[in-house]
Parts: sequence; C-alpha cells; structure tokens
Amino acid sequence: MTVRFVRPVSQSAYLGRRLALAALLLFVIVALAHRFGPLSEPDFLALLFLSAAIAAVSLPLSLVGLVRLWQVGADGGVAAMKGLIYAALPLGTVAYGAVQYYAKPAIYDISTDLADPPAFISELHFAQRWLPRPPVPAAGERRAQFAAYPGLIGRRYEGALDRVYDGVRKASLSARIAIAKTDGLSLVEPDRTERSAPKDDQAPVPDIAPVPLPRPEPSLDGAVGNPTEVVLQGATRTLIAGLRFDVVIRLREDAETTFVDIRVVSRYGPHDLGFGAEIAEDFLDRLDAELLGLSGG
Repeated sequence: MTVRFVRPVSQSAYLGRRLALAALLLFVIVALAHRFGPLSEPDFLALLFLSAAIAAVSLPLSLVGLVRLWQVGADGGVAAMKGLIYAALPLGTVAYGAVQYYAKPAIYDISTDLADPPAFISELHFAQRWLPRPPVPAAGERRAQFAAYPGLIGRRYEGALDRVYDGVRKASLSARIAIAKTDGLSLVEPDRTERSAPKDDQAPVPDIAPVPLPRPEPSLDGAVGNPTEVVLQGATRTLIAGLRFDVVIRLREDAETTFVDIRVVSRYGPHDLGFGAEIAEDFLDRLDAELLGLSGG
C-alpha cells in the first residue's frame, strides 16, 4: 500500500502576506499623496499609523507561518518571508518616528536667538486637527532646546548688510527654502526705490503749495542700540517625507557687523522630531560656505 505524504498549508502565512501587502500599498499611496499631492500632514500621519497597524497585525501571522514551516514543513514559507518584507517599510517608518519622538525634546519651534526669536512678517495659522499644541513656546521649551542643541547659535559676519543678504539668498536657495515675503528690503536694495521714484523734472507740480511744517525733534528711540533689520520669511519641506516647516531669517546690522538668526517652526503638531534643528544647521552651514572669510564668530 502506497502512503502519500500530504504537505500541510499554513493559512496564517498567506493571510499575513495579504495584510502586509495591503499595508505596504496604503503606505506608498499615502506617502506619494503627501509628498507630491494635496494630502495634509494630519491626514498623512493618521493613514500612516493605520498602515503600520495593519502591518503589525500581519507580523505575527507571518511568524506563525515560519514556525509551521520549521515544525511540520507546512507550505507558506515564501509567503511568510514576503509578508515580513512588505511589513518592514511601514513599521520601520513609524518606529523611526517613535525613536525620534522620545529621543528629541518635545518642541516644535527652533530659534538661534532664545531671548529674542525672529518674528514672522505675517503669522501663519493652520488647522492642527488632532495634533494640538501650545500656541506660544514656553520658557521650558527654550531651555530644552538649549540643552539638546547647545551649538545652534546665530552667526556674526564682519561685512555689510547687503553683502550678507546676498549670501543669505543664495544659502536659502541651496537649502530649498522658498522665500515668500521680505521686510526691510530697502536697506539692502536702495536702487529699487530710486528707480521707482519719479525724477525731479517728471514730478507733477501741485496746484497748492505745501505748507512748511516745523522740523521734528530728534527721537532717542532710533538712536544707538537699535540696529537695522531685514527679515525674510519662507517655507521648506523635508526631502523624503515632505514634512512642512515655516522659516524666518533675520539680519541685523550694527556698525560693520551683521548678525544672522534663523527660526524654524513645524507647521503641524507639538513635536518636530528634530528636523527643525537639522534645517537650521543646514542653512547656517551653507551660509558659512557662501560667506567664507566674513565670519566673526
């Protein structure tokens, strides 16, 4: 009598592969829709956690398939391995974010000037939805930033404001910071004002002569100690995930010295996962390279 061996089949391995594949497809669609499409960051994070949860469910099923293959030689070993590979990307992404969340300080607003952070030209407001955060960084958050990033400080350059401004524009372009608004631009580009103003021979003659007014007394508010400022406001995104950050860069001139400070604010959520400091340091490094020889410490 011939005995035929019937190889058992591990249904867990095939079910785990299907779930892991679904999680991977969801992860890819969500990532592309956020990086290149209209998907907002709160929705992106919610769907990312969903894909990681599906992948987490598939993980024990794939492991059971491998165990069954080892114990009784059940069919499904290849499916189980594919399930583990498919689940690795969404689970690894969420795991990396969790490590950054607990390893980095819980702050979303980074500034090289802790005492007087650069102010935005126009404040930006975005619906945080399920990612609430305090409206203004507390003093404790500033201390946490100094403890975590003690080397993140502003720059001082021994150069005129217009020379440093040109370097800031080039460094912003190199760092993929899109400048949208500027304030105080007349301090570094006076020619624009001169070109836009009508010449004396072209100025219209008023019908009524202006009444002369007394010369105002000099004010002490604009005297020594109030350096001129140029402020640039823009935005940037992380290269891979496309997380959005708002950036403001401030230039202050005092005598022959120009100070540069940068502020980076995560657009959503109470935690920037350390990306804010990386953006600021990357910009400052590029600015140092542009203004090589002008740095004064």
